[in-house]
Amino acid sequence: MNILALDTAGKTAAVALLRDETLLYESLSATGLTHSETVLPLIDTALRACGLTPAQIEVYGVTAGPGSFTGLRIGLALVKGLALPQNTPCAGVSTLEALARGHVGQGTVVGALDARRGQVYWAAFDLGTHARLTPDTAAPAGALREFLQNCPKPVFFVGDGANLCYDLYRGLPGVLPCPPALRGLRAAGVGLAALAAHRAGCCVEPAALVPDYHRQSQAERERAARAGADSQ
Repeated sequence: MNILALDTAGKTAAVALLRDETLLYESLSATGLTHSETVLPLIDTALRACGLTPAQIEVYGVTAGPGSFTGLRIGLALVKGLALPQNTPCAGVSTLEALARGHVGQGTVVGALDARRGQVYWAAFDLGTHARLTPDTAAPAGALREFLQNCPKPVFFVGDGANLCYDLYRGLPGVLPCPPALRGLRAAGVGLAALAAHRAGCCVEPAALVPDYHRQSQAERERAARAGADSQ
């Protein structure tokens, strides 16, 4: 089964092509250009390199959140546009699960994304099985302490929020280092999460893909605050 996987949830853009669990092609762009400038050329290059067309893709995987609101919308819109002609099944996968699936071994991996204002989006997964240990949550970085103190296995952090976590927990027993170069999200992880979703019967039609922001946008928060102030 040919899987095209796409990540636009953060500052980087990444694309991968898999045939079942075999990685055929993977690329990542961290040039600082906008996703609207980089993603389509990345997809085109990947398909050409593998001798495939969109009609031959059997599952699309894309990060659906948490992450940058604008970035998520770009990725989801691109996948919808590619998948709609053949009504190809799609998997909108957790960005945090995709981060975790880019790593293997024994222990626990915590995906952490910078949510601004000292907060992170985070979730923990078992490295050996990639079983989810916690739900995706937006919380202050300090809120992870109870989980880490009770985690029975060694832990390391990945994602662009890993620095925040390491600043707080570097000296905590059981917390292992992870080199910054290995903390980024791999599109292969998106593809493996999409494959797991397909096998579980959780894929959807392209039109049903929706983002999972996990919290309100700044504009929505400000509007709610104004509405609350007006009602007093």
